[in-house]
Amino acid sequence: QVQLVESGGGLVQTGASLRLSCAASGRTFSNSAMGWFRQAPGKEREFVGGISWSGVTYYKDSVRGRFTISRDNAKTTVYLQMNSLKPEDTAVYYCAARRSSGLVRTSPEYDYWGQGTQVTVSS
Repeated sequence: QVQLVESGGGLVQTGASLRLSCAASGRTFSNSAMGWFRQAPGKEREFVGGISWSGVTYYKDSVRGRFTISRDNAKTTVYLQMNSLKPEDTAVYYCAARRSSGLVRTSPEYDYWGQGTQVTVSS
């Protein structure tokens, strides 16, 4: 089992930055691919970006260049640095982990999920 706990969400203005953290515990973290997803009210959960066990990253087009995902295997934590935030980034953000090491973009392929953290960007 893996437990994931997100933190760092909040209410910010357009153009601001936030850094989300996802602390993992329970199994070997360094071998797991990690993903960040978000879900806005009335919308489906969508893939934001992810990082493989080796540090390869991939991002949704609308956040590429603004968001950066990193991981610290020693701290078993993955981060989502969000810059130049826009109102359309408002959502609950979820961290997810796979049992496998490969990076994928679809939520059913992730095995463990955090409880989510709210990010609200005001205009």
